[in-house]
Amino acid sequence: MFLSNVTVFMPPVLTLIGIPGLESVQCWIGIPFCAMYIMAMIGNSLLLFIIKTEPSLHEPMYIFIGMLGVTDIVIDTSIMPKMLGIFWFHVSEIYFDSCLFQMWLLHTFQCIESGILLAMALDRYVAICYPLRHATIFTYKLVVQLGTVVILRATILSAPCIFLIKYRLQFYHTTIISHTYCEHMAVVKLAAENIKVNKIYGLFVAFTVIGFDLTFITFSYSQIFVTVFHLSQKEARLKAFNTCIAHIFVFLQFYLLAFFSFFTHRFGSHIPTYIHILFSSIPPFLHPCHPP
Repeated sequence: MFLSNVTVFMPPVLTLIGIPGLESVQCWIGIPFCAMYIMAMIGNSLLLFIIKTEPSLHEPMYIFIGMLGVTDIVIDTSIMPKMLGIFWFHVSEIYFDSCLFQMWLLHTFQCIESGILLAMALDRYVAICYPLRHATIFTYKLVVQLGTVVILRATILSAPCIFLIKYRLQFYHTTIISHTYCEHMAVVKLAAENIKVNKIYGLFVAFTVIGFDLTFITFSYSQIFVTVFHLSQKEARLKAFNTCIAHIFVFLQFYLLAFFSFFTHRFGSHIPTYIHILFSSIPPFLHPCHPP
């Protein structure tokens, strides 16, 4: 490895320091995170088992819920063991390639989760606005096609981020990442070279995925609320509202925290780093079971 006064050439190992400013209490912070991780694993595993073994739940909405459960398990497991290793055992080093793989895995499944939330919104839109046509529109074939498109979109959009870092950024100011896991901008900011292309592509992916999905989710639920308000029976309105409110809570939780982390990396220099890291670490553990 070639060293100069200010740069490191292609570091084989990076160092995750956890939560800057809270190093002395990280061992205690790890306890609630571990508890949330265990609850998330148990909750999502139980959810998947119930959906798989109960034939009456083999419907589009429950299939999407099961897919969300899988994404949560993958995201949680991709970051939690290393995070606890940092908090409890001070195992902070991570191989550069392992860091990039963790980053790709995390962002890919976050994109997948966003796509599944959009599919759920479209399913609710058809179920409430066109109830008589729901069974003919949202067939098992369509669910498989939507799932395939969501996975392919996430995989294709996330892959260039890895190659842009691996083969474009050669020199680094430091090998220390002020985070609990490898995140795109956290890694890119280490580089001593021009990172404009990496930033632009990150913005492109974020606005392509979140912008597209959130636009259609908002449109779907605006149409749903219009339809619900015109229902004549009070019980039917309440039932539809209960379903919608539960879904909207999940949507808001996912997108608000995603936007917070995204904009804090780029424009939130005045926000304490430990606040940013704590909030960006919350999403994978916040919803172990999703509402039907």
